[in-house]
Amino acid sequence: MIYHKPEILDKANTWLTDTFDTETQDAIKNNIAHNPEELEDSFYKNLEFGTGGMRGIMGPGTNRINKYTLGKNTQGLSNYLKRTFPDTAIKVAVAYDCRHNSKELAKVVADVFSANGISVFLFSDLRPTPELSFAVKHLDCQCGIVLTASHNPPEYNGYKVYWVDGGQLVPPQDKEIIQEIEGLDFKDIQFQEQADRITYIDKEVDKAFIDASVANVTSDVNVNQKEALSIVFTSLHGTSITLVPDTLRQAGFTNLHIVEEQAVPDGNFPTVASPNPEESSALQMALTLGEEKNADIVIGTDPDCDRLGIAVRGDDGKLAILNGNQTMILMTDYLLERFRESKNQYNSPFVGSTIVSTPMMDILAQSYNVECKTGLTGFKWIAKMINDFPEQHFIGGGEESFGYMVGDFVRDKDAVTSTLLACTIAARAKAQGKTLYQKLKDLYVKHGFYKEALISLVKKGQSGAAEIKQMLLDLRENPMKEINGSDVVRVEDYQSQTATDSKTGATEPIDIPASNVLIYYTEDGSKIAARPSGTEPKVKFYISVQAPLNSLDDYDTISAQLDERIAGIKNALGV
Repeated sequence: MIYHKPEILDKANTWLTDTFDTETQDAIKNNIAHNPEELEDSFYKNLEFGTGGMRGIMGPGTNRINKYTLGKNTQGLSNYLKRTFPDTAIKVAVAYDCRHNSKELAKVVADVFSANGISVFLFSDLRPTPELSFAVKHLDCQCGIVLTASHNPPEYNGYKVYWVDGGQLVPPQDKEIIQEIEGLDFKDIQFQEQADRITYIDKEVDKAFIDASVANVTSDVNVNQKEALSIVFTSLHGTSITLVPDTLRQAGFTNLHIVEEQAVPDGNFPTVASPNPEESSALQMALTLGEEKNADIVIGTDPDCDRLGIAVRGDDGKLAILNGNQTMILMTDYLLERFRESKNQYNSPFVGSTIVSTPMMDILAQSYNVECKTGLTGFKWIAKMINDFPEQHFIGGGEESFGYMVGDFVRDKDAVTSTLLACTIAARAKAQGKTLYQKLKDLYVKHGFYKEALISLVKKGQSGAAEIKQMLLDLRENPMKEINGSDVVRVEDYQSQTATDSKTGATEPIDIPASNVLIYYTEDGSKIAARPSGTEPKVKFYISVQAPLNSLDDYDTISAQLDERIAGIKNALGV
């Protein structure tokens, strides 16, 4: 006999009413009869907003992405918008990616907005997430939604909310909207569309976005130097195929080779185990084509085109993948150099980074007499910096997870413009007789050799969430005194917003919003951060080590020493 927890069965039974369609009811009845584990996982909690919005497995239930959970979100958001912008003709933009059901779910979202008297600009086909951020400002909207689960597995989808500035939701709006949503019942959702309130958009917004992207990447690279750069690009079955090739060609990069087997959008991502450019295996087909075409640079973007992975020629002449920190350093240095050369009139320039990204960003910015602001993980916090400091000029910013934002015309990580920027930097380096890899090594000599590693432990389901919670609790309540033979000198607990000097016990407040992140600093200059992912069933450990690099001749020796230190830290952490 199958046993169900009473509270789970009670929640499931509320979905066996006339509020829900027959298909949904049948799926739940099947889980009740045959799949208690799936039933429990579908109803044991409600999906919550994380660092990238709401993301989860598709299917029936409160802990799933479906027309009802998204409809309830949209109904609550509609109520909040009308209260926040009274006597205003409210407009929202809605976009979606290549995932299963994204187009259908985007239409559901548009219908609910329209049923509430809100005008909707709905993209007629899939588009990159950064274009949605751009469209919110470009079309003078109060809000934007994109249906995407970034690089998650095929069974996932998601719902990201953007505010009037084009950035993702931040406090206090996020909590206020969640309270509005939680006060609703599913029967309160208005699903009946008002068709005259839905306007389909595509080419005109595409052109405006591409024009802005090209305008924001200034360079002294001439046409011949651009044409000399051999580029291989893959969209990994995602949305970037709709904009990246056109953007590169408009900017003058015509020597472009596309991985055709991965150019067709497909939510199954059939040629990769994971469509995540953070993982080297995702770029394997592009690397193969890169060697065949003798490419100078290989670039791949994730399904919603906000992250990019880059490979360039190493010292041995073979293509080598850069990590997100390395890419961020190269891009930031280029932008800072161009900013200095422009002799601009802007006061108080700054760049943005995150607490788990490389500390080299601070050192690099200081060398240009530019401030580096640091926020929590997620580009919504970098976008918030722009809003919070309107008197300052934002140059660019990034995070270790392969995301970058150029200027403020988009208020989210943007792999369209970042791809163009990467190619521009590579073309300039090639004209100087160097590769991006060699440019990076030059920066290490100048500023210190920083090396990072990321460990992601997948912990799925209810039991996995409990395990992740316990891991962070142990690190917090029983702090490590030394790591890999080096004494811990400082511990930053972003949940309590307190930093503690491990030697004296003295504490000081951290002026960053509370978050479940813990960072250890050791005497030898190492930095170890731990945090649960806000959008995936993972706990992540970020390791950063550093040492002086006095000469390029010492690179291999120092690199090996840093690798050894990283290995020792992993061993000390038991990961």
